[in-house]
Amino acid sequence: MFELVQQQPSRPQRVVVMGAGGFVGASVVRQLRAEGIDVSPLTRREVDLLSDDAAQGLADRLKPSDCLVFISAVAPARTAAQLADNVAMARSACEALGRVKVAHLVYLSSDAVYADDASLVTEASCLRPAGLHGAMHVAREAMMASTQVPLCILRPTAIYGASDPHNSYGPNRFRRQAAAAQDIVLFGGGEEMRDHIAIDDVAALLSLCIQHRAKGILNAATGESASFRQVAELVAAASGQPARIVETPRQAPITHRHFDTARLIAAFPRFAFTRLSGGLAAAGAAAKGSPSS
Repeated sequence: MFELVQQQPSRPQRVVVMGAGGFVGASVVRQLRAEGIDVSPLTRREVDLLSDDAAQGLADRLKPSDCLVFISAVAPARTAAQLADNVAMARSACEALGRVKVAHLVYLSSDAVYADDASLVTEASCLRPAGLHGAMHVAREAMMASTQVPLCILRPTAIYGASDPHNSYGPNRFRRQAAAAQDIVLFGGGEEMRDHIAIDDVAALLSLCIQHRAKGILNAATGESASFRQVAELVAAASGQPARIVETPRQAPITHRHFDTARLIAAFPRFAFTRLSGGLAAAGAAAKGSPSS
């Protein structure tokens, strides 16, 4: 189910972004401010969600009229300790919402909640995460739903952008390899098909969900998948560097992921996604001269 409570977009009185210092959170704050929305950005400096007084600390910063966007996470969650920390952070948020029930809650999840071999994914696809990161998001989605606050869950596919800190396999790693004039290394021949979404598109979709008071679950995906080899070729072409694409022996079976984006199109028919070629070129241009990227 996915519902736009407000058919016409309307700025909320205030949006509190918990996790505003991260890759996605910072982009969301920029997007909302650019649209003239009052934003209260919260980072670990303001509220440490793993501290003993985290729930009260967050509650003290909330108003009943707020929209709370919950992004804070240790990501990707690869260990049991990281999973436990992420659940503890969500628990602090849920306890805070039990003390101050806000008007709207938006949770940033991940397509990692679906099975790795899920080929044509919809919002109704079975939740069968292959790793701890996906399991963490499944648990936190349920925790957020337990608050009884009107809830929107956004499940983005692989996000790329100049400031991405994770360097995971795909556009972000390929871009850094090309920028350093290193080989772009593929798993096998890079045959796997994946959907990739630009960070600015994720922020724009979150803003739409906020301004329409969306309720329910929405996958954030473009509906167009490309192989990792195609991505590597686009990155190499945009880099201006003599990057070589290198294949390595395959260690895992080939899986593909495509999205049925009918729900997103129905909700936001005018939304135009960034084309992968242009988005990768823009990310590369934005990252030039930045040692951290």
